[in-house]
Amino acid sequence: MSTQSAPIVIGYDGSQGSRSALQWAAVAAHRAMAPLRIVEAFEIVVVTRPSPGHIVPLDAVRTARQTGLDQLADDIRTQYPGLRVETSLVGGPAPGALIEAVQDARLVVLGSRGLGGWSGLLVGSVATQVTTHAECPVVVVPHDLRARAHEGSTVVVGVDGSKASAKAIDFAFDQAESLHAKVIAVHAWTSPFLTYADGASMLQFDEEKVREESRLLVAESVAGAAAEHPDVEWSTELAMGSAAQALVRRSESADLLVVGSRGRGGFTGLLLGSVGQSALHHTHCPIAIVR
Repeated sequence: MSTQSAPIVIGYDGSQGSRSALQWAAVAAHRAMAPLRIVEAFEIVVVTRPSPGHIVPLDAVRTARQTGLDQLADDIRTQYPGLRVETSLVGGPAPGALIEAVQDARLVVLGSRGLGGWSGLLVGSVATQVTTHAECPVVVVPHDLRARAHEGSTVVVGVDGSKASAKAIDFAFDQAESLHAKVIAVHAWTSPFLTYADGASMLQFDEEKVREESRLLVAESVAGAAAEHPDVEWSTELAMGSAAQALVRRSESADLLVVGSRGRGGFTGLLLGSVGQSALHHTHCPIAIVR
């Protein structure tokens, strides 16, 4: 399937989070002139204890769910004339069903928390599993997303020189171009080394040298995407300390936060690194996890 015809997929379950995600996905699909596919997982739950009332036939439940999806698609078509909207009611538990349904997608969009699970969780199990295992970029929209008063749109991207970071940068510039937004490339650095003198541990490094090396790393990492998107304005922000904390702080005034699925640190076997995990659970704006 060509990139142009690949759909933007939204995982929908009727929750407030999925409704916010649907609006985000519809705007993105309309802007990219891409098909929008609304996917709802249909899982049969077997209850062993007796329950009052009557049993609703399975076919009737499925028909009602499909009718609801069709009405939702009609509403989106009314809001965005010309947008191609598809619906898909898939069977099975939501995480596996969605991962299977997005194999041909350019992008999948989810609410941070759906109808199931514990209300105290910042990010639900479905969003966590899909961001970990989906092959395409995943955007997770906070369930309590609110409009923010700030001048100009911004896309924040984490930069650390890794391969996943390079893909995140490309994605960030693509999104910024369609949003007419500015890219803010954030790189966090920590104390580079320890030296030992007379048996005592002493921290010795040239802070300005480290900052200059960090600026150079960002400039080299961003150069290719910036050349392909000459109209996109971008700037560098350096922070000392935790990369996750720097990105979460910056997300407070951003329209989109973009991170690679796994950076240079941590355990190589992890599918989603610690920075991505932390940013996913604490971001103040929609976050894109790019693999």
